Amino acid sequence: MKGVYIFDTTLRDGEQTPGVNLNKIEKLEIAKQLEKLGVDVIEVGFPVTSSGDFEAVKLIAQSIKGPVITALARAVKSDIDTAWEAIKYSEKPRIHTFIATSEIHMKYKLNMTREEVLNKAAEMVAYAKGLCRDIEFSPEDATRTDVEFLYSIIETVIDAGATVINIPDTVGYSTPKEFGGLIAGIKKNVKNIDRAIISVHCHNDLGLAVANSLMAIENGAAQIECAVNGLGERAGNAALEEVVMGLKTRRDCFGATNHIISENIYNTSLLVKRLTGVDVQHNKAIVGANAFAHESGIHQHGVLNFSGTYEIMTPESIGLNRNSIVLGKHSGNHAFRQRIKDLGFENISEEAENKAFKKFKELTDRKKEIYDEDIKALINDELLISEEGYNLQYFHISSDSKPSAVSRVKLTLEDKSFEGEANGDGPVDALFNAIEKALGMDLCLKDYSLKSITHGRDAMGEVLVRIENQDKIYTGRAVSTDVIEASAKAYVNAINKILEKI
Repeated sequence: MKGVYIFDTTLRDGEQTPGVNLNKIEKLEIAKQLEKLGVDVIEVGFPVTSSGDFEAVKLIAQSIKGPVITALARAVKSDIDTAWEAIKYSEKPRIHTFIATSEIHMKYKLNMTREEVLNKAAEMVAYAKGLCRDIEFSPEDATRTDVEFLYSIIETVIDAGATVINIPDTVGYSTPKEFGGLIAGIKKNVKNIDRAIISVHCHNDLGLAVANSLMAIENGAAQIECAVNGLGERAGNAALEEVVMGLKTRRDCFGATNHIISENIYNTSLLVKRLTGVDVQHNKAIVGANAFAHESGIHQHGVLNFSGTYEIMTPESIGLNRNSIVLGKHSGNHAFRQRIKDLGFENISEEAENKAFKKFKELTDRKKEIYDEDIKALINDELLISEEGYNLQYFHISSDSKPSAVSRVKLTLEDKSFEGEANGDGPVDALFNAIEKALGMDLCLKDYSLKSITHGRDAMGEVLVRIENQDKIYTGRAVSTDVIEASAKAYVNAINKILEKI
């Protein structure tokens, strides 16, 4: 069995997903979960892009002890210096530098010749090596690069000190056969490749990121760069959970092992979903709501008799218990505390836990059956509430069968109160207008979605909103059995994220 390193880029490429804005505390929370998951490398950010990104990288480098901590840098001295200043606190720091190598990028983006790119890559890798022992180099747009030039630049940067060579399919252009052949060609034709680890970073523009990554492993790659829930630029990156469970379920085919504790996959997915505000499609492989659901009567019969008839992996293998009824109105704080630990919430504060328990008791008066998903939603909702920012004190809606509605709201911020009243096309629109009027804000609602957490008429509703302020998108999420209340809280949650950025 060959070992494969799992390189997670949720906090760097994943945060480049449109509409995703993570602060440093949220990034640290995800990094801690990734450490618990067992990833080998965490790419934390691109420090030169902003002071916020720099501080987040620095905080994680100081806090996370297990995985390698890496930051991205262009093949530019100032980028490399900034990356090093952020990651130098890590026990296992790595500088990840890159430059484009395809003809289209060199001509239209860099305005550089092949020789200039080759020299710049060698110079900057050598410079980075003077700061940090572990250097990763990426020839951007490698799959559209002339293969002989690609071999040449890889050999050159290894001689300059690169320890990891990452082959990115930057625009998701390659096919599995092509990509596997490219990795095999590098293994065969780069004479010093034995001195470096071959990594791959596949984008999903054609839906082939995971397939290309697995094909790369078959042909000699030893590190896979991926993101939780497949987040990333455009159509995203190879999904970590799909790569890992592909290797685990078809070990007979790939003959590869990794350090991921797969039972932590589902809770990692939920955390990333909560903090990024990006939902997972129901038919998403591994972590989608339907991944272990069986609608067909024939399928249900087979699974009840023997799960292996239609399940090639168990829900328990990713840490999922399917909507088991766990607690009721007579359950106490001790049972609740134990259950949330069983569900993977181990590091929440006592205050947040007590508030969640209070909400749980209130929920038992409104719902007949409490499921694991309800409890997860309560905990996640409590963790979304910021100690700072606006708090919704009350709202009132007046509406009838006509399209128009009127809403009144009151919010507080520290010792100040804000009240507003407004009309709208229906209760939710009126509510949002009243909140904006109370706060003196003019926001643009870009997206609104409502879905049921479990099932039944008494199920909790989860609301997700995306609002635009000064050309930036902010996401808010909240849950309640009252979908109007969930809508109000989600809107306020998104507004509080604007305050964090001011």
